Amino acid sequence: MCGICGVVWNDASRPVDPALIESMTTAIAHRGPDGYGYHSEPGMAFGHRRLSIIDLEGGKQPLSNEDGTVWVTFNGEIYNFQLLYKELRERGHRFKTRSDTEVLVHLWEDEGPAMVRVLRGMFAFAIWDSRTRTLFIARDRPGKKPLVYRHTEKGLWFASELKSLLKDPTFEREVDPEAIDAYLEYQYVPHPKTIFKGAQKLPPAHWMMYRDGKVTVERYWTPAYHKESKRSWEEDKELVRSTLTEATRLRMISEVPIGAFLSGGVDSTIIVGIMQSLSSRPIKSFSIGFPMKEYDETSYARMAAKHIGTEHHEYIVSPDAVNIVDDLAYYYDEPFADSSAIPTYYVSKWTREKVTVALTGDAGDELFLGYGRYYAARLYQQLDQLPKPIRQMLASKLWHKIPGGGRPQSYMRRIKRILEAIGYSAEGRYRNLVEIFSRERRHAIYADDFRASLDGANPESFVEDLYKVFPNRDFLTQTSYVDFSSYLVGDILTKVDIASMAVALECRSPMLDHEFVDLVAAMPSDRKMQGRRSKILLKEAFAEHLPPAIKRRGKMGFSVPLPYWFRNELKPLLNEVLFSPRARQRGWFDSSKLENMVQEHWSGMYEHSSRLWALVMLELWARKYLDER
Repeated sequence: MCGICGVVWNDASRPVDPALIESMTTAIAHRGPDGYGYHSEPGMAFGHRRLSIIDLEGGKQPLSNEDGTVWVTFNGEIYNFQLLYKELRERGHRFKTRSDTEVLVHLWEDEGPAMVRVLRGMFAFAIWDSRTRTLFIARDRPGKKPLVYRHTEKGLWFASELKSLLKDPTFEREVDPEAIDAYLEYQYVPHPKTIFKGAQKLPPAHWMMYRDGKVTVERYWTPAYHKESKRSWEEDKELVRSTLTEATRLRMISEVPIGAFLSGGVDSTIIVGIMQSLSSRPIKSFSIGFPMKEYDETSYARMAAKHIGTEHHEYIVSPDAVNIVDDLAYYYDEPFADSSAIPTYYVSKWTREKVTVALTGDAGDELFLGYGRYYAARLYQQLDQLPKPIRQMLASKLWHKIPGGGRPQSYMRRIKRILEAIGYSAEGRYRNLVEIFSRERRHAIYADDFRASLDGANPESFVEDLYKVFPNRDFLTQTSYVDFSSYLVGDILTKVDIASMAVALECRSPMLDHEFVDLVAAMPSDRKMQGRRSKILLKEAFAEHLPPAIKRRGKMGFSVPLPYWFRNELKPLLNEVLFSPRARQRGWFDSSKLENMVQEHWSGMYEHSSRLWALVMLELWARKYLDER
């Protein structure tokens, strides 16, 4: 795992200032503390920071082909590199390292852009072909590894993280109001936008070509939701078992210590169970919890560790852990409002003290309908069959006035959100279940000038467009694809990548293996959910790894006790951050409306913790990237 960056000028005779590429590389040094490297030619330069995992001595980057005409800087892991290495050698290519990086330059020589189709792994890489002055950049299928870029008439800049691009003094930090609007909708800035005008994210499963000043972006993979498979239950179960086991085995290849996150949920327990079945010694497992019982899963993690036989380590997060938020605002580059970034950072930090690589259960909920909102989506379909007068009564605005309960996952809060969304379209119901601020709530707190600057912005289209991709599948399957392509990418994978790389920990996710994703995507939804039971086939396929209590338990979620902290220990934080002179002067919000929101939360009238957290993280980001530069 590494950090990459680079610059290519349109003017081939113009050298890249060594100080620029050095500062861009240094900005992402946390992603690769084991070494650094540079390569430059007239009109281009690559930078690299390395976290050594494979070929510890020989895998230094940037790295070239035999004659130095093709160079690569690479972030990630190619899990099938040994097979590719063998095939390329048989074609006559000569290798100077044992690293997975070197297969990329030789694949480019043979396949060009089609090379990405044979890669099994997580990656973001850039290839420079000096023979045609072509820059080729690609990002892995599910979007595990990040890649941002900036294109102007002068050239193209790219990097693993936005903070690297910001090292160029010509980058004007102009905030995109539409990005703020989208952030408050989703709690992250959806691709391809970034928080700044002039910079973009390369979407997952896309490659980009830059030649003669022109950028071409093309998608090379879409999960196989297009056609429903017709296999039997037993055939599907055996395929899930064999494919996920192989995906896990590939992700255990490492020359450094390896372990796993273990939350005590179904997905992480299965991954750890598979790892232990493939290992001759106890796997190191790591979990994190909270002093408040209703937010704490450590008892289930201990239960899973005992059942599987791991060497288990657990840690507790207290309210003073929020002291890390300033650092998080820096690491995430953009405003990012998933509060579970706090425990994710800490479990990554403590895990890194023992191992360099950790496997996770990410994507299990999206693939196997594990979130509570999937049950709500099915309930909506049933409610649609009720007589129209009853549906109109249930959709009444009066339900919006019901207090939301003290916890984001509380029963009353869930019922309230279901009732609020009955009158919406199917896609609108989904947004109601996942959005932080609805359009109505967002526009109510904006300052007049800021609201006017949005000029009809429609961040809701990000989800609406995804629903149109597979119109022939049922609504639950469509929603699974929407989550896979939006929430998983923009929130979960971003959260884990940035938090783990901040402490130089590599996280690998077997359920994100594209062969496994394609297998599960094609399955009918009744393989995944029946009634209120979810992940049915997955649980059955790996029943031996699941203690009965974990197999029966519902989804808890990796949530933080913000509702309580904001009414107690973190009360001063709200005042200091949201109502400081600097915050008021930005002109984004009507402070009186924010004050009303805070009072409603403190009084217990409404549950606004996730909204308040989004506002806090936006302001802390602004201090780091607008005020302190």
